[in-house]
Amino acid sequence: MRCPFCESDDIKVLETRESEDNKTRRRRECLRCAKRFTTEEQVINATMFVQKKDGRREEFSREKLLKGVLIATGKRPIPHEKIIHLIEDTEARLRELKISEVPSKRIGQEVIKRLKKLDKIAYIRFASVYKELDVDDLEKELDKLRGKEQ
Repeated sequence: MRCPFCESDDIKVLETRESEDNKTRRRRECLRCAKRFTTEEQVINATMFVQKKDGRREEFSREKLLKGVLIATGKRPIPHEKIIHLIEDTEARLRELKISEVPSKRIGQEVIKRLKKLDKIAYIRFASVYKELDVDDLEKELDKLRGKEQ
């Protein structure tokens, strides 16, 4: 660990806190320049692979999942923290399966389930791509949503 201000590696940990999202926050002080800063640590889980529809395998990417959800939630009044929670919750659920390779369809199902509760418009946006809905399918999906709300 190096000081972000003076690059010294003479650092002292002042305080350590565990958070509910499995991260460790440490308040540190540089013994050379006396400046304080906070670091955040997170355990990196074993590699999980995604089985794509066309049979390809690729490493699970939290960033790629976030990008898809951000597109679906774009310009919607959804706090960023809720989106991050949705991503973390989805990833945690997938890791609970304790399988090294998860079908992309399963990832989509987990996201869809959470988006439907979070925001109906974002749900429809994500579902239209994930489920490859045509106009008729989209109308049916909207009718289902309307039926639940009335």
